[in-house]
Amino acid sequence: MTSRKRIRGNDDSYILRARQLRQQMTSAERRLWSVIRGRNLDGLKFRRQHALGSYILDFVCAQKRLVIEVDGNIHNAQMDYDAARTEHLEQYGYRVMRFRNDEVLHDLDSVLERIRAAALTPAPLPILGEGSENLASERRYMSCSPSPRTGRGG
Repeated sequence: MTSRKRIRGNDDSYILRARQLRQQMTSAERRLWSVIRGRNLDGLKFRRQHALGSYILDFVCAQKRLVIEVDGNIHNAQMDYDAARTEHLEQYGYRVMRFRNDEVLHDLDSVLERIRAAALTPAPLPILGEGSENLASERRYMSCSPSPRTGRGG
């Protein structure tokens, strides 16, 4: 695999793992993806199993800085990890929405309405405060390199 510019902290192992996860999506992830892919949800562009820093996100809308996680039973045993991950992403201005598999499978309309509502709400600013002198370098770590088409990140 040729090396190309990507979010710092992403090496080829994250990219390969994300590709594997795209092939091994759960039934709930597949169902949600079938509805939100191709800008089918209010024109929002979502990426699936997207590597961002040291995390692989189930779905992300970079324009709205909106992360969607579809959680199965494994997440009952890793609630502390999920909370720390959410807090870390929120420090960079991402909003994280979590849905249980059964919510997606049995109440998809409600899930989609909540995603729509979140997308209409402006993304929060990255958290500044104690340690903010390091935030500029960390923000570069989490931000995408400019798109060759638009010249903007994300």
